[in-house]
Formats: sequence, structure tokens, C-alpha cells
Amino acid sequence: MMAGIRRAAVAELFYPGRPTELAHVLDELLSSSKPVLNIPPKAIVAPHAGYIYSGACAAAIYGQFQKVRDKIKRVVLLGPAHRVPLSGLAMSSADFFETPLGQVPVDKESYALISDLDFVGLNDYAHRDEHSLEVHIPFLQCIFSSFSIVPLVVGSAPPQQIATVLERLWGGPETLCVVSSDLSHFHAYEEAKKLDSETTHAIESLDYLSLNYENACGRDPLSGLLLIAQHKGLSVTTISQCNSGDTAGDRSRVVGYGAYAFN
Repeated sequence: MMAGIRRAAVAELFYPGRPTELAHVLDELLSSSKPVLNIPPKAIVAPHAGYIYSGACAAAIYGQFQKVRDKIKRVVLLGPAHRVPLSGLAMSSADFFETPLGQVPVDKESYALISDLDFVGLNDYAHRDEHSLEVHIPFLQCIFSSFSIVPLVVGSAPPQQIATVLERLWGGPETLCVVSSDLSHFHAYEEAKKLDSETTHAIESLDYLSLNYENACGRDPLSGLLLIAQHKGLSVTTISQCNSGDTAGDRSRVVGYGAYAFN
């Protein structure tokens, strides 16, 4: 990170690194997504794999916002730590997160709302190479006209801690909460479909106690979202569910993806 900017770490790896190519890929993905909800979601769960694998699934949920691009001004973005052992939640000192499509400001005022919690701290190392947040930002840049982000990398954290953070950052209709998570990892195609269907049922039932890391790599932020959704009386709509065997991968060892809307 230089001069307050968190540079893109996985451009050319998870998504195209050239702005024109990235914009074209996103346009193709989003143009095939159809709005199915009457009201845009307050919170969503979306996958974070390479676009060739999970891009269509992610686009299905982001496509639900295409008619309200001017209304969302703040995105609270939580994703699991893949590269750095972490307890609690990590904030970033960056002023901007950069992708090939430009820079998105970090809402430091929102960080101030949670910085007193002893399980929330500043950790740029946790953000530096993490892809679980970054892959969502180009989608957000295509969908919303002007917004800031509250990026939080989540390590080991019980649902109650995540729910506390989300409660403080929940805001009103100007705020969208995004939890980044893939589903099952590296099972044969049919076994993965069974596991992911069970996970989808748990998510739709707001059953935050039944999830483990076998269900979803983002189990911790996802469980916290399910808990606060219980408290707020939200319902869940499954927008898309697939795996890498359906998109661009070998069916002998697949990764599952799901996109879920909370209203």
C-alpha cells in the first residue's frame, strides 16, 4: 500500500487487469442477469472466486441493483481472511481501494463507529493480498454511481461479534451490506451439489448455528449476517447457486457458489 491506496492484488489473476477488458467482462456478466426482486436487498451474500468460475453467480445478485444505482452510497464489505491468520476483524488504513476501474474511497467515519470494539483492529497486512473483498469492488463500481466502502477482513469471530459490527454499520437504505463467501470446496460434483443445497437451506432458514467451514469459507461473516437477519426479521431469497463444474472447472473437484438476497 502506498500513499493511502490499497492497490489491486489479484487483477489478472481473478479478473482482467486492463480496464477496457474488465469493463467488457462485467458488462457481459451483468447484461445476462435479470432482476427478480421487487425491492433491492439490504444485504447480500456473493462468491469471490475468479470471474470465469463464479462471475455469473455474483452478477446474478448484483444485477438486482441495476435500477437503484444512485441510491446506495455506502457498502459494508466483509470477507474471510485466506492468507493471514487473524482473530476478529481487520480494518485498513487505506483511504482508497484501487481496481483497474479506478479508486473507491474508504469510509473512515464508519470505521470510527466500530473502532472501540476490542475484536476490531487495524491490520493492513490482512488486506494487502486478500481477494475476498477485492473481487467484489469492480462489480460495485459498475453498478453504483458514487459510493464508499467499509472493508473488513474477517478472521476467527463468533456470530455475535459480526452481528455487533453489522448492527453499528447497518444504516438506512443508503447502505448495502455484502458478505463474501464461496460454499463447499473440492468435492466431486454430485457431493458438492448435495452439500451446497444443505447450506442454502440453512441460509434460507437463518440457521447460523449449523454452518461450519465445510459449508462456506466465509462461515464467520455469513453466520453473523444470519444472526442479525434473525433479529431484524429479514427473509432470504436464493438468487443463484452453482459450482465450478457448471462454469469452467473439472467436475471431479469443484467449488460451490451461492448468491443470496436479504430483505
